[in-house]
Amino acid sequence: MRLRGRVRAGAVTGGLRTLLTSLVPERAVAQALSTESMLMSGVWAVSPVAVAGLALGVAPRTPLLLAAALMASSVAGLWLLPARWDEEKHAADSGATPAFRLLIRAWPVYVTGAASLTLLGLAELTLPALLEQRGIGVGWTGPMLAGMAVAAGLGAFLYGLRAWPGRLRTRSVVLMGGMSAFVALAALIPGAAGIAVALALAGMLQSGALITRNLSLREAVPPGAAAAGYSVMYAAAGAGYAATGSLAGGLLQVVAPSTAVLAGVALGLLLTALGWWGEVRGEARAGVSRTAGGGLGTRAEGAPVAGGGDAQRRL
Repeated sequence: MRLRGRVRAGAVTGGLRTLLTSLVPERAVAQALSTESMLMSGVWAVSPVAVAGLALGVAPRTPLLLAAALMASSVAGLWLLPARWDEEKHAADSGATPAFRLLIRAWPVYVTGAASLTLLGLAELTLPALLEQRGIGVGWTGPMLAGMAVAAGLGAFLYGLRAWPGRLRTRSVVLMGGMSAFVALAALIPGAAGIAVALALAGMLQSGALITRNLSLREAVPPGAAAAGYSVMYAAAGAGYAATGSLAGGLLQVVAPSTAVLAGVALGLLLTALGWWGEVRGEARAGVSRTAGGGLGTRAEGAPVAGGGDAQRRL
């Protein structure tokens, strides 16, 4: 039942993200995804406090009833949106290539997305043990994670302000490398303030990395397969989060929490390198195919609405 629920959640996420990107101009897609990430980060920051307050102050069932009511209202709100799924593009771009093959080609994007959630899960799951190792009260876990979520929202806002230089895969590697560095610093810094700042900076970069992965997926698959692609990436990210939980639980039995965090960072960097290699290899193959077939263009990320410049300028 839990697996079935996760599959349905991934399908809903993929469909809604595809609908969002089809409702805005091409040049505003990055800003739309940034806004979505800001909203999600806000929910992550507020939800734990709201759930605890309602469950303890009102009744234990109140958070579940409120969640059900919000979900029902969101379904009603979907009927107010215009029905636009780019069906013409679906028919033109999907062609005769099977959907499964189209999705498999984007595996490097899924791997890097899983790496991002691996680091996020690592920070969340090992933080209480890390604070205890440093002699810091475990009660600081909640405020630190809330600060990380707020910083992620700020990072998403900053990402959507302008067109950033470099290819998407280069940006992704830079953001993932920076996030890994700050998570590693959180494992090494002895003070509570330093850990909180390191986690906040990691969250800021993590939101940018996820937005970059979503934009990369739009380039990797045609519009007709975008919903399925987003769903697969959601599932891959969930698998990365679950694997992190298993890894952290096993490592904490034999090593110190700080060592477990560093091991998880190494795994995240390995997945990031694997995803980067896959994208470079796939682009080289696509270049050979385009040369042989007369040249077939791909979609690129547009510049922000309020600013000029090519968002795909190479480094």
